[in-house]
Amino acid sequence: MLLALAVAVIVVLLLAGVAVPMAFGGVLLLIALMGDHNIAAFMATGHWKMNTVIILVIPLFIVAGDLMQKGRIAAPIVAIAELLLGGIKGGMSGACVLASAMFGAISGSGAATLTCIGSIMMPHLRKTKYPEGFSAALLVSASPLGLLIPPSGTQLVYAWLTQQSVLKCFLSALAAGLVLTVFLLIVNFVMLRKVDGVGLKKIEGNPIEIFGKTSFNALPAILMPVIILGGIYGGIMTPTEAAGVAAMYAIPVGFWIYKGLTWKVFWETLKESSVTIGVVMVMVFMVLIVSKYLIFEDIPQLAKDTIYAVSDNPIVILLMINVVMIVIGMLMDDFSGLVLSASLLTPIAESAGMDPIHFAAVLGVNLGMGNITPPTAPLLFLGSRVTGVSVQAMMKPTFMFILFAWLPTLILITYIPEIAMFLPNLFLG
Repeated sequence: MLLALAVAVIVVLLLAGVAVPMAFGGVLLLIALMGDHNIAAFMATGHWKMNTVIILVIPLFIVAGDLMQKGRIAAPIVAIAELLLGGIKGGMSGACVLASAMFGAISGSGAATLTCIGSIMMPHLRKTKYPEGFSAALLVSASPLGLLIPPSGTQLVYAWLTQQSVLKCFLSALAAGLVLTVFLLIVNFVMLRKVDGVGLKKIEGNPIEIFGKTSFNALPAILMPVIILGGIYGGIMTPTEAAGVAAMYAIPVGFWIYKGLTWKVFWETLKESSVTIGVVMVMVFMVLIVSKYLIFEDIPQLAKDTIYAVSDNPIVILLMINVVMIVIGMLMDDFSGLVLSASLLTPIAESAGMDPIHFAAVLGVNLGMGNITPPTAPLLFLGSRVTGVSVQAMMKPTFMFILFAWLPTLILITYIPEIAMFLPNLFLG
């Protein structure tokens, strides 16, 4: 009875727009007042889980991503994407997808990717007569690539929670991100094939020379994920050390190369990052405690028994797991949704024969799709603020991208494990 009430309270509070940490805090208060459990024991578990050096990757990558975002690092990346695709019909919007994938390798965040790429690309798309609703929907649909293209903050947290190799989780999610990028580009070109008046990016001068100069300007930005992944893969750095290097690397790049950082902007960015870090860490702490309570109540086993009561077919089981994760992604942000999903659903996925590294990619795709799926769709509403386009205007094209890009990616990644496992097996065996 108490458990059902707790679940109902979480759903109601989240749908009412209450912040995730406060929603889970309300559930903990309910458990403390009405339950017969020692809530202090659950809080001690949360403290013990977070008392590790590994958890420092979260604040360090948040700082690095914010510094890169304010350091004008997105502009040269957008310029490269426009040069590659801007000369063909639908190429400017296709450049949004490429730019989102490239910037996702730097920010590790869907919201940061949408804010940076959307604010730069939307004026270009308006100028070249692209449909506003379509353009904004594409920017929103491509932004979760920041959750899949490494280094991804969510994959770091998943690896920490499930005691898996960080690099293997990165490579598994990267495969999913590459598949999604291809599908988004295909849907983009198909949807624009009969749209008249769409402008092209005109290149004045020698294209090879211009591309070389633009690539050189973007090289410091592109080097960041290379340094991080190369350092981890080469055994030179731990993930925590790599996150620290990323944060330090972002400072000179932002100050002296792209010159987006001033001392005033730098301190303001640190303050904003501190607020974000505080919210994320409190949220993770709350979700860990609630997850411990659910595990104490044997909810993972109950969920497993319920699913297996419907069917013991692995195809059906994985389908139901995906549905649950999509709903979680619709209600929560990526970090809290990942903590809850990893705690509850990883054992069920493993019982159906899915490797935890494979599940990392499936989880990333589900949470990304949930973040753009109505009715809650946090990235959809953020996209409306960034682009100035109403949610209603974005709704139809967003559903098209979900139906013909996100869902095919999810199906392929879920039911063809070789796709997600190819890169981890190739590089790490």
